[in-house]
Amino acid sequence: MSHDLRMLPAALVAWGAAAWLVTAGSPAALTVTVGGVAVAFAAVRFAPLRVLALTSVCLAAVAASCAWRLTTVEHSPLTRLADQHRLATMDVEVVRDARPFSHRGQDAAVVEVRVRRVVAAGQDLRVRDRATAFVDGTPDDLVVGRRLVVVGRLGPSDASEEAAVIDVVRRGPTDRAAWWWEASERVREGVRRAVSHLPEEPRALVPALVDGDDTRVSEEVEEDFRRSGLTHLMAVSGTNLTIVLAVVMLLARASGLRRRGLWVAGALSIVAFVLLARPDPSVVRAAAMGAVGVAALGFGARGGVRALCWAVVGLVFLDPWLSRTPGFVLSAVATGGILLLAPVLAARLERWMPRWCALAIAVPVAAQLACTPAIAALSGEVSLVAVFANLLAGPAVAPATVAGLVGGVLAVAWVPLGQACGLVAGLCAGWILTIGHRAADMEAASLEWHAPWQVLLAVVPVATWLVVRLSARPAVFVGVALGLVVGIWRPPETGWPPDGWVMVTCDVGQGDASVLPVAEGEAVVIDTGEEDAPVDRCLTALGIRRIRLLVLTHGDADHVDGWRGAVDGRRVDQVAVGTSGGPLIPGAPRHVAEVGETFSSGETAAEVLWPPPEAAPGSDRNAVSVVLRATVRGVRLLLTGDVGAEAQQRILRSGADVGADVLKVPHHGSADQDGRFLTAVGASVATIGVGADNDYGHPSAALLMRLRERGVRWWRTDLDGDVAVVVRDGRLSVVTR
Repeated sequence: MSHDLRMLPAALVAWGAAAWLVTAGSPAALTVTVGGVAVAFAAVRFAPLRVLALTSVCLAAVAASCAWRLTTVEHSPLTRLADQHRLATMDVEVVRDARPFSHRGQDAAVVEVRVRRVVAAGQDLRVRDRATAFVDGTPDDLVVGRRLVVVGRLGPSDASEEAAVIDVVRRGPTDRAAWWWEASERVREGVRRAVSHLPEEPRALVPALVDGDDTRVSEEVEEDFRRSGLTHLMAVSGTNLTIVLAVVMLLARASGLRRRGLWVAGALSIVAFVLLARPDPSVVRAAAMGAVGVAALGFGARGGVRALCWAVVGLVFLDPWLSRTPGFVLSAVATGGILLLAPVLAARLERWMPRWCALAIAVPVAAQLACTPAIAALSGEVSLVAVFANLLAGPAVAPATVAGLVGGVLAVAWVPLGQACGLVAGLCAGWILTIGHRAADMEAASLEWHAPWQVLLAVVPVATWLVVRLSARPAVFVGVALGLVVGIWRPPETGWPPDGWVMVTCDVGQGDASVLPVAEGEAVVIDTGEEDAPVDRCLTALGIRRIRLLVLTHGDADHVDGWRGAVDGRRVDQVAVGTSGGPLIPGAPRHVAEVGETFSSGETAAEVLWPPPEAAPGSDRNAVSVVLRATVRGVRLLLTGDVGAEAQQRILRSGADVGADVLKVPHHGSADQDGRFLTAVGASVATIGVGADNDYGHPSAALLMRLRERGVRWWRTDLDGDVAVVVRDGRLSVVTR
């Protein structure tokens, strides 16, 4: 085995072991560990003693670090006080800037702190433990390095690396941090001032590109960047640091520095970058990857791999919890892919194209291929446009980052001068945003991955081999690339309605309309949206000529005003409304749906779960939305109108069986959701009726995160159009148009 690759099995084993120990047995961690052991044993014939000895030493070191860290937290006095829910006075230091959120309609902030002293239950204790504090309001002084005294109620933390959570009752003023933290905060504020005159989206994106400050980035931009494979630009990553290092290296070379001087300049740049972007796990990981890049400059790709392996071992030794963070996984894997695969691919492409073009193609292709299994494991989908989006957006990333950083430094002295640079950064950010939005809007921007992600560990190497082989044949390579572009831009049309459909969530803009099949040309329709044309188009495409039951869940316009489009040219047998009423539909008998009422016709059976007769609509008609649990061909479906968290809790207390395979997400994916309700439903598929570019922020990032945590795959009408849930051979799938 090459000396430069001898660290690879040790790094894999150490990484997997750390993830295994801090997560109490994660299957993904086990996969990495087993893979590392397999690589180690495969290397026996080449260097048996050295490889196995090195692997054993790294494994022992990481295991000892995990044991020590976990034991320290478990036996901390702060942990004991948290278990007793004590009220305490604490001296804390901010270790991560406060992040705002909304709690029951009130502004609040969450901030990670290190507790240095705690006074509670007659005890005055010196500690040094991590905790998460929740503070009312949106404080702007809780930034890294500052210290303050807080009074709060302690509680146990679900995170194994933290000793407690703190519900802050009172807080004192903050003391100034060390000069280097205060200087970095002034530069961060300078970046925000430099772009303060720009439109909303570029104004939010530039700070994210420069220093990872994504607090002002909208949910729409986050979702579009996720679908287009550009999310890494908004988080502090190796890309950001590589850009800064490249500029520093160019200036250092121009000033006459050589090898050792360049390393010193690079190291100082990494330290300054960590201070600016904060020592969050993602920044520490990016700094380590930047150090790997410096090593690669000095020793070549193989030396970079060795440095990467040492960086992985060092990071998981110092902070074992890094091993299971998505940013660490993606960054380390992408760096390894670039170091190992990009030079091979670029060398073959250089045979028929300029070197700069070959590198521009090879780097994103190598990173995407390496990251595909990890992306599928984390998100359940694979972006098909990521390579193309990164190719188009890539040239604007460096100027946006550099101009934003220079603008931030200049704005500290004179804001107008900084804003001149900020304008350049904003123009570049605008191009990146355009690419992100357009790529995400493509019909085949991403591919849902339903098989176990481990399957990709076998598929990706085959795909990599094919890419490398085809890269030396220009006609075939270009032809395949163009074919992929056409397939993404205009994917093949599927038959509609798809065979075996059990529910369709219609794209009716910012509203709801769902269809359940009864028989050929017949259906149950739940809500109609606000406009006539969209629901009429949806029902016509499904071939619906007769509505056996039209359910209007509540009287809001976005659910009922499109009724004319639904009934035009169709026979309506029965209309059911909630206690909040609904429009009168000529010629159709109407009644108020009651809890326990059932309906059965053809393939569909349904039961009303909510609202009870005594639930008066009052000022909140959402709370009395009709909630139906339907069964179609053995598939259980829960259709929830616009019920919010309070109504969801009352439904659970009523004892109603809300378990379902498919969930029509309440209230267009608003943040007003109860986590226990989502858990009780236990759906594997969710649909969200939501309008493009809506002003409500639907669906909320909080709701999407909750669905992801519960392993629920979702589809949105604003991005996917009409969404059909299909059952074939007893398995659920989704078809969109």
